[in-house]
Amino acid sequence: MSRQGTSKMGGFAVAALAVAGTAAVGLLALSTRASNGEAAMIGNPSCGTHPGNVGHGTALTPSGRNQVAIFAQGCFWGVEERFRKVPGVVATAVGYTGGHTQNPSYDDVCSHTTGHAEAVLVEFDPGKVSYDELLRFFWQTHDPTSGDRQGPDRGDQYRSAIFTFGAQQQSEALASRDAEQKHLADPITTQIKEAGPFWVAEDYHQQWDEKHGALSCPVPHRPRVK
Repeated sequence: MSRQGTSKMGGFAVAALAVAGTAAVGLLALSTRASNGEAAMIGNPSCGTHPGNVGHGTALTPSGRNQVAIFAQGCFWGVEERFRKVPGVVATAVGYTGGHTQNPSYDDVCSHTTGHAEAVLVEFDPGKVSYDELLRFFWQTHDPTSGDRQGPDRGDQYRSAIFTFGAQQQSEALASRDAEQKHLADPITTQIKEAGPFWVAEDYHQQWDEKHGALSCPVPHRPRVK
């Protein structure tokens, strides 16, 4: 559903999404129904909400040996909900990054004049989930070939992107993209670039699905495979 001129609210039923190549991560099924027919958990209330002590463009400081990563896959409500259920992810927050203005608001980003993407900042314990495993989860939970859109959401804020911290993440992201491309029929359009300031989004955007007890965004589209 497009969110330009409309609300993000919506009661989309989400079918189970098979996530290939992520068995080591032990990911929870992305479904509105558990195997026993009971409603599955929305997000993960035990996961933290201040990754890297996030602020408005401030330096990020993860706890202890934890690391941070930034991913963009379209509507950040649904992206955050998915990543919060990955074992080893200890905290998430949604915000704006990759643009050229300072301290943008949601309305600013929706104007498509700031260059920012809706993104999710993830703090993770590398002893429990590796960056490479997070990358595999990233590729398998959206369409990385669709340019400035994900499903019905259109505009540069919905682009697929990976914002990296340091040379190691950059190298792993590029290698994972090349590996994923071998299986896809269309060119990957995912932007991969060094992370700049991350501007935490307004409070009402944070952990939206958990707060409202429903999955807000459409089932992620999958790319065409060879």
